[in-house]
Amino acid sequence: MVFVQWYATFPYSSLAQCGIRHPKPSPFFGNLFLFRQGFFGVHTDLIHKYGRVCGYYLGRRPVVVVADPDMLRQIMVKDFSTFPNRMTIRAATKPMSDCLLMLRNEHWKRVRSILTPSFSAAKMKEMGPLINTATDTLLTNLNCHAESGESFDIHRCFGCFTMDVIASVAFGTQVDSQKDPDDPFVHHAQKFFSFSFFTPIMFVFIAFPFLIPLARFLPNKRRDEMNNFFINCIQKIIRQRDEQPVEERRRDFLQLMLETRSSKECVSLEHFDVVNHADELAPTHTHTNQQENVDVSHESPNRRSVQTQKRMMSDDEIVGQAFVFFLAGYETSSNTLAFTCYLLALHPECQSKLQAEVDDFFTRYVHLSPNYTNVQELKYLDMVISEALRLYPPGFRFAREVDEDCMVNGQFLPKGATLEIPAGYLHYDPEYWPEPEKFIPERFTVEAKASRHPFVYLPFGAGPRSCVGMRLAQLEIKMALVHVFRKFNIVACIETKVPLELKSHTTLGPKNGIFVTITKREIEGEPATPPAGE
Repeated sequence: MVFVQWYATFPYSSLAQCGIRHPKPSPFFGNLFLFRQGFFGVHTDLIHKYGRVCGYYLGRRPVVVVADPDMLRQIMVKDFSTFPNRMTIRAATKPMSDCLLMLRNEHWKRVRSILTPSFSAAKMKEMGPLINTATDTLLTNLNCHAESGESFDIHRCFGCFTMDVIASVAFGTQVDSQKDPDDPFVHHAQKFFSFSFFTPIMFVFIAFPFLIPLARFLPNKRRDEMNNFFINCIQKIIRQRDEQPVEERRRDFLQLMLETRSSKECVSLEHFDVVNHADELAPTHTHTNQQENVDVSHESPNRRSVQTQKRMMSDDEIVGQAFVFFLAGYETSSNTLAFTCYLLALHPECQSKLQAEVDDFFTRYVHLSPNYTNVQELKYLDMVISEALRLYPPGFRFAREVDEDCMVNGQFLPKGATLEIPAGYLHYDPEYWPEPEKFIPERFTVEAKASRHPFVYLPFGAGPRSCVGMRLAQLEIKMALVHVFRKFNIVACIETKVPLELKSHTTLGPKNGIFVTITKREIEGEPATPPAGE
């Protein structure tokens, strides 16, 4: 009995010993039950009650919430070598365990160094035709809703579009999830997103984490079917690509990764920061051997000495990176598209201003579809999307692990703790965002951004571990919205919930969809639909 009592409570002193305030934990489960309804609002409550550096226990794991932007700059950029890894998920199995989100230390650094050039601006230009093809289907589906005149869940519609884009761009597979929701690809993909902490088996693993390694050996038909489907699907495509003549191979993300098996491109750690476009300044390094070390002298992460190892990705790693599109790209992009349309439906004056910009765009590019280069000219569209990501950041929280005992801005952080970055809280911080609840795209003019602390807006993270797929996500979102607002008006209706009910156990999304109506625009002298592709 004494042992059980000791085991149930012994981990719950580490935060207090570091001077980090936190709510009282329950035996075995810590503060897990605070998050029954999600994490989004609870972060705000914790920070308001316990301060910008506070904590909680996720089961037996101590979590330090850091909402101080100066500390975050130190953690995510200046002292990155002390916090290089995301939170460990010990029960992860293939292909998830091989994806970039899960990789650690030198393994992560090697794969990221190979992968980063595949997401460069030059490579994104090749993705335009694939996205335009998926957008054609989206417009057809939206046209059906416009003709019916009835309200519909635009979030579901964008979920189908995003699924089609990911299947095409990442897996080289054509699906139409809107017309065929029973497609095996769609069926298996959607299984992944039903994860919850609040299941009996998860309670067991949270209370007794030493049992987690056994999880991969427990029978789990749904997990095994999903994993085997994607592994077999991608391996089959790899074999088909290898048998095709080079000129016939489809230009998609999977093909770009396959080309890394013979590519000499590699970038070093200081150029991993996609958010700040450091990667675009990266020199490429040419190698004569399949494995080679490159020493880059820089200090944290710009000038500190770091060794980047170059070795080609294995087929297992390629499968893992294709799978990461679902972990990082499916719900995040579809949620952003739906939230943006929701906000514009509630603010028709902003929608009209955006449509004027879009109409001018199509006047200038009569015979050219939206592509990576020309959508960058749409400054107001960029501001609208940025403000939507501020109000509803799909990746509203992310984590780093503390590799060694350290001090950051006077705060001691113990080795083994998890640092949580509450982007959702920062995006509403009234100290940096006047009237934070309001939708004001002009917050993202060049002048406004320059005057604001850069670490209070983190929709794609920051530093070397920022979202490698940021450019692809932005391209997909911009190309879809340009077409949608050229053709349609999005209108709030009686079924449109204000405010929205949100879910926030994994990504931030609408709990019960986003219902709107849609009408066709009458555009005088509208040119014929531009050809798909660039």
